[in-house]
Amino acid sequence: MMESDGASIRGNVPQYSVSEISGAIKRTLESGFGRVRVRGEVTELKRYPSGHVYLSLKDEGGKIAGVIWRGSVSRLGMAPENGNEVIATGRVSAYGERSSYQLVIDRMEFAGEGALLANIERLRRKLLEEGLFEPERKKVIPFLPSLVGVITSRSGAVLHDIITTISRRFPRDVLLWPVPVQGEGAAAQIAAAIEGMSVRRPRAPDVLIVARGGGSLEDLMAFNDERVLRAVANCPVPIISAVGHETDTTLIDLVSDRRAPTPTAAAEMAVPLRSEMIADMAHRNARLTGALTRIIQTARARLDQATARLPDLPGLLDSARMRLDDRGQRLDLALPSFVMRARNRLDAPGMHLPSPELLIGRSRARLQVLRLPAPELLVSRARARLTAPTTHLPSPELLIERRRAALRLLSGELDTAWQRALQIFQLRTERQRLSPDILRSAIRLQRARLQGLGSHLEAVSPRAILSRGYVLVQDVNGQPVTSAEARPVADRVVLSFADGDRGARLDSLSPQGDLGL
Repeated sequence: MMESDGASIRGNVPQYSVSEISGAIKRTLESGFGRVRVRGEVTELKRYPSGHVYLSLKDEGGKIAGVIWRGSVSRLGMAPENGNEVIATGRVSAYGERSSYQLVIDRMEFAGEGALLANIERLRRKLLEEGLFEPERKKVIPFLPSLVGVITSRSGAVLHDIITTISRRFPRDVLLWPVPVQGEGAAAQIAAAIEGMSVRRPRAPDVLIVARGGGSLEDLMAFNDERVLRAVANCPVPIISAVGHETDTTLIDLVSDRRAPTPTAAAEMAVPLRSEMIADMAHRNARLTGALTRIIQTARARLDQATARLPDLPGLLDSARMRLDDRGQRLDLALPSFVMRARNRLDAPGMHLPSPELLIGRSRARLQVLRLPAPELLVSRARARLTAPTTHLPSPELLIERRRAALRLLSGELDTAWQRALQIFQLRTERQRLSPDILRSAIRLQRARLQGLGSHLEAVSPRAILSRGYVLVQDVNGQPVTSAEARPVADRVVLSFADGDRGARLDSLSPQGDLGL
């Protein structure tokens, strides 16, 4: 009986596969809930290299998993962080392989004004610690910009107020970069506009105005976004922020270089008032004219006083002319005397030298003494020759030839000694002629010529030309750039000044200005 009842129960209970029951649960969840808005605190946030973001939303009673697909991250409306209290909008879906369900999120916003203020305060403290609010980082607004950049919505009264104020105060070119000032994706477009304005070529704005009208705290959240704030801090162009009304304060006001209470006030900060400048210039011109008149009158009075104290110029010229004539006459008389004394100094050493004939005679005497035998020896030799047998005596021809050879030898030695003595005499004479006075005069003459050549070289020196304000332009290979049409490598050139070199890049000048609103 019991076995039959168990068989009947098993036959009445339906049987499903795992895939069928998972699909049924998924269809039930998706059809039963559809799109939902879930409020909770972000936790377990993870960003994967694929671009997907996984997180969980929790409150006091539970927790639900959530996922943000890569395509929805850029359109989310905010950058979620752990601890943020948010309201996530999406659809509920089941994941059958893990028997779990999750919330597929495509939009997210802060939950309530208190959460917004807490998130703003947290970001403010973070940027304050990084030093983005320091006064030293603030850039100076140019006095009279030639191009004013405006980042705001194309529609609305903000743009009209800015253009009207600039045209009334001092007409300048205005360049508009239209962006949405609230809503999804507004922060990213505002940050991109600030970066684009700073690198615009060929003409970047001299000052930027980031503006929008008033609104609620949620409407102004795009100007509290970290991407916008960092773009403002990194922008090399001075920025004036004019977000909201006078009582509204956003973080962009703390990061920007100047804060304006209204867009109209931002335009007044960007350009001066032309009528005030004209009046100031007229006042300064009057003061300058009066000062120059007083200076000229004072200088003329001093010149008259100095002229009255000057001596008689014709009398001074006559006295100088007389002194010149006297010096010329004395010079005419002194030159012959000077030449005579110099000649006497040159001739004096020669008078103390022995004559060449005396030197030659003394040399001959010394040679004869050294070479001729003594008379007694000659007599003994002659006697020996006379007493010797005639068979050993040389012939008269041989004796004559020997005497001739000895005479020729003595004559050659005598000529050599004469030439040496003559050279020594000439050398001594030349040395006596080169007196110290003559040498000093020659040195002074050569020094004067050297100084004249040095002055001439200094006058034509390239460094002297560079010291007057000229610059030598060369490419990176050291070749001179002599034409505006030249195209050096990478447009890089080297500028040679008088005191050193600097690098530079060649840019083309646009013949027409940029067109703006």
